[in-house]
Amino acid sequence: MKRLKKLRILLVDDDPGDVRYMKEVFAECGLSSDLLIAASGIEAMDILCRNGIHENTVLPELILLDLNMPGKDGFSVLKDIKSDKRFNYIPVIVLSSSNAKKDILRAYDGNANCYITKPNDLKSYMSVVQSIQNFWANTVRIPKR
Repeated sequence: MKRLKKLRILLVDDDPGDVRYMKEVFAECGLSSDLLIAASGIEAMDILCRNGIHENTVLPELILLDLNMPGKDGFSVLKDIKSDKRFNYIPVIVLSSSNAKKDILRAYDGNANCYITKPNDLKSYMSVVQSIQNFWANTVRIPKR
């Protein structure tokens, strides 16, 4: 079996339960990723812009973005990411509980690289995370800056 490359991932999600679940899935799958966590859209942009306590943070190679967050929602974060030349090359995967056609279209209109509806059970969640890791770490060439 091919060894998975280590990948720096920024998870942007305000739900502590979903964040804990994602950490558990990554651990359970034995994935070799550095997982950065942003609990809000504002914190995500602080990480990317390296503001304040994040000034020494290495930029992620992939962003998993929830849409439904208070304050700066995922659509606003996506717009900011894709309109800034410092990090618009970073792939953004929308990982949302919404299955609404309007949300999917709006995410793609905002230049999301893909849209995944959050699975409801552990086995499906693990499958999605493994697919993300394998595709984005071993198949796709992501530019380094």
